[in-house]
Amino acid sequence: MIKLSQAHILGTIIAYLLGIFIVPCVIYYSKKVGLVDVPNERKIHHGKISRLGGVAIWLSVMLTFFFLILLSYYPKGQGLSAIITGGSLMFLMGFIDDVYCLNAKFKLFIQIAIATIVILLGVRIETLYNPWGANIDLGWFSYPITLLWIVGITNAINFIDGIDGLAGSIVSISSLAIGIISIVLAPVTSINALMAFILMGAVFAFLTFNYNPAKIFMGDSGALYTGFLLATLSVNGVVKYTGGISMYLPILILAVPMMDVAYSSIRRIMKGISPFVADAEHIHHKLLHAGLSQDKLVLLLAGFSMVCALLSIFVVTTKSKFIIGALSLIGVLLVLNIVSKLIKKKEN
Repeated sequence: MIKLSQAHILGTIIAYLLGIFIVPCVIYYSKKVGLVDVPNERKIHHGKISRLGGVAIWLSVMLTFFFLILLSYYPKGQGLSAIITGGSLMFLMGFIDDVYCLNAKFKLFIQIAIATIVILLGVRIETLYNPWGANIDLGWFSYPITLLWIVGITNAINFIDGIDGLAGSIVSISSLAIGIISIVLAPVTSINALMAFILMGAVFAFLTFNYNPAKIFMGDSGALYTGFLLATLSVNGVVKYTGGISMYLPILILAVPMMDVAYSSIRRIMKGISPFVADAEHIHHKLLHAGLSQDKLVLLLAGFSMVCALLSIFVVTTKSKFIIGALSLIGVLLVLNIVSKLIKKKEN
């Protein structure tokens, strides 16, 4: 049964209201000092748009968290220091990148360092569910697998942040799913669900100004910060508190960014190009070239993400987990087939 507490509801509302106030201030400030995104051959927007959306999201999340503490809603559960500290460090690196444009390999090194700190603080994948026998204890493999997940999802959100409203929609939907599933799986440890709902409220406020035509972009600070939170909250709130098939639900919840990062990385490697070199050939670019408008594209991918999120919630609230898991896989394959046909149709 899903039971939202006052903290969950208040956290969402406070984060949203703070965001509605903070985002316009950030837009004004970034335009005043020239921290804007200028169109080029890889960008599809027109005009100079603020690229400091991450500042508004981070401020909204952190201020909401401290307001709840003042209201005596201090969250319980392990992983709080790792999520707060690691998230803030990831935001700081993204902010510096938004201002000074850091080298891609250097950014990856810093991301690995931050993820390592978080893993050492206890946010790690320690076992894997095995449907044919006893669960697999990862041992020393816990570090590389958790590292790959955190760094991979963090960058996956950054990869899909190329269309007005897309990354924000995926993050808010994923946050909702992770928050609800965390409540169902581990109602006693409220930190994961609370942080997920706070993030959802903050991103909802950001989306008010980010839908086409956008007045502000997430920037690396926002994309890396939200991606990091989704990665760590999914591990700390879902993977660690289930010994069954439910531990794989984050893969379903984050299907859209995972498909894009896998597609982009494989395509670049096959072309002999570094997977860290930015280009304009992500899935959303391909679909735009196939004739979809920005609004229809966001509706398609966000709709697919919502279906995945709902299926993941059904998995933890019903007993027919294998049936739903099979249906989820079929749905993912069908969407992949539709997307590939759209891309091939345009290329031909």
